[in-house]
Amino acid sequence: PGGQGPDPGAPGWDAPGPDTEWEVKDRLKPIGELAIIGKVLFREGVAGSRQAALARQLLDVAWRDHLEGGRLLRWMQEREPLSPIPFEIYVPFYELGYQDPEFEEHLRHSQRLASWAAVEATPVRRLGISAFERRLGLTPSLPTDVAVRHTWLGRTPEPWTVELNLAYGITHTVFHLTDWGENPAGLPPDLSDYLTAWLPAWLDDWREVGNWDLLGELLVVDACLPEPALDHRVWQAFADAQASDGAMPAHGRMPRGDEDEVFDLVHHPTLVAAFASVLATSRAMGGLRAEPAP
Repeated sequence: PGGQGPDPGAPGWDAPGPDTEWEVKDRLKPIGELAIIGKVLFREGVAGSRQAALARQLLDVAWRDHLEGGRLLRWMQEREPLSPIPFEIYVPFYELGYQDPEFEEHLRHSQRLASWAAVEATPVRRLGISAFERRLGLTPSLPTDVAVRHTWLGRTPEPWTVELNLAYGITHTVFHLTDWGENPAGLPPDLSDYLTAWLPAWLDDWREVGNWDLLGELLVVDACLPEPALDHRVWQAFADAQASDGAMPAHGRMPRGDEDEVFDLVHHPTLVAAFASVLATSRAMGGLRAEPAP
């Protein structure tokens, strides 16, 4: 497990000013995504030891240098106690052994407020908040079985109405219900049947348009089903889009230009590609079970 970070009372750290606050939130989201995918990589155990060691080093740096051992999240939580952003970033780090007891104390106080449950959020976001609450040992502000039925997927509507934003909502509904692929049995049977019937068509659609970021997330959804298709045609197209260094473009060809700008463009689809590859490999090797994880 990672360290505790520097002493919260230590000098030498200045909280971001109001003019940079939006940049802080924008930059922290990828760090939370890194922790989620890192947890998947460690959990499934199909990556090599070198990849696992590199992932741990990245997480150590992210926690110590970018989150200041949790202090930056605590600062955000103190400024906006009803914001789920610092909470959503913290939980996967917490599950990997990085902890900030003071942040948790502030969070538990906020989570007990009636206003926390009353904050307006999209249905899939509300489902995600409930899932993160459960994973931190808190009573979900909205029960999962209630929250999921407010989502698009939970209503199993006409499958031909799916567009980009709805498709991302579908993928995250599955991620939250299955704890990012750890517990496939968390997906209700009717939703599993619906996805088994229609996911192949959606995979073909997004493969044809070359949206590799969304295609990668849909491949993760496939790996969460009781009997994943693991379609060779789709996976071959996905692999062909990947650069030789492992980077994955979001759409079409790899972007060119300033390294920092390119990094911002390919960071998310590259993490998604790692997520999809690890989970699909685990399934192909019989790694996922159809019963709740212990």
